[in-house]
Parts: sequence; C-alpha cells; structure tokens
Amino acid sequence: MSHSIANLEHHHFKYAQHRRPGDVHVHFFGAAVLSFPDGIKPQEGDVFEIEAPLFGRPLRNPLMMTGSGSAEVTAL
Repeated sequence: MSHSIANLEHHHFKYAQHRRPGDVHVHFFGAAVLSFPDGIKPQEGDVFEIEAPLFGRPLRNPLMMTGSGSAEVTAL
C-alpha cells in the first residue's frame, strides 16, 4: 500500500483523542490487520505497551472509548 502524508494525517487526526495539545504520536508502519482474522478486538480497559530498553521505561496506554466523532484535517 502507498499513502500520501496528507492521507495518513487525515486518517490519524480525524479522531478527537489524537488532537490533544502536547501529545506525542509514534507511528509503526506495518500490517496491523494481521490480528483481524484471528478475532482480536481491543476493548475498553485493554493496555497497549511499547518497550524499547534504549528509551527507558515502557510506554503503557489503556484504551478508553470516548465516542465515534471524527473531523476532517488538512495537512499543511
């Protein structure tokens, strides 16, 4: 697949929880759909963890559902 930066920004920042001032976003490019056929579905309260010893302590993010709002974002 090939996407423009503008397209990636639109699909990421259309969610309100991704538009909070001061937040830092880390993007992993890959095939996230590999778990879909296995029936894996994130649920509220699930914790996503990323660990790289070079960066110190692991980053842990609990999943919190806040609605399904979306917004159009224009890349500069």
